[in-house]
Amino acid sequence: MDAGSVAFLREVLAETGWLERTRELGMALRATRSPGGLLLVGTPDDEPWHLTAHLGDEARLAGLPQLAPTLVRWRPPRQAPAHLRVGLERIERAGKGETLFVVAERQAPTPLLERVDDARRTGATILALEGGDPDLAGLAHDALAIPAGGPVSFDGAQHLVSAAAGELPQRPGLRDRLARLLERVSGPQVVD
Repeated sequence: MDAGSVAFLREVLAETGWLERTRELGMALRATRSPGGLLLVGTPDDEPWHLTAHLGDEARLAGLPQLAPTLVRWRPPRQAPAHLRVGLERIERAGKGETLFVVAERQAPTPLLERVDDARRTGATILALEGGDPDLAGLAHDALAIPAGGPVSFDGAQHLVSAAAGELPQRPGLRDRLARLLERVSGPQVVD
């Protein structure tokens, strides 16, 4: 999905509340304190490669190194590059100031839930993008459930969350600041 498609999706969803929820989750991802401290994990059959790539791009473009994710894999091949051989044991070392972001369209398996619970107990922030899993949502500090057949697909929600995570707060330009100053000084404009 390109930037134009994301912009169109945002326009379509503007009045639904979905943008606010994806923005909240995106901002929560930014709370990770250090590079490498944002851990992304999926289910054994569905690793969040696509979201990992988008968050990496957003981290680079926004100048937010703490947003660059570490993809945690269920069965990383030994011969893979270092950044692609991070296994589930990394979740065991998760702690305060780190964020574990669980992406699971279907129900999370018990071994994942146990690891998430352990990471929560050691102080990691738990976020989830899920398809309606009450067990996962119950462990998460913040979760966004994407119902099947809802106004946004699971893939679309991942794009919205990653785009929101990389958004830079817009500082008003000179014209906007001058307009507000003039309005304060002269009062609101009255139209006849």
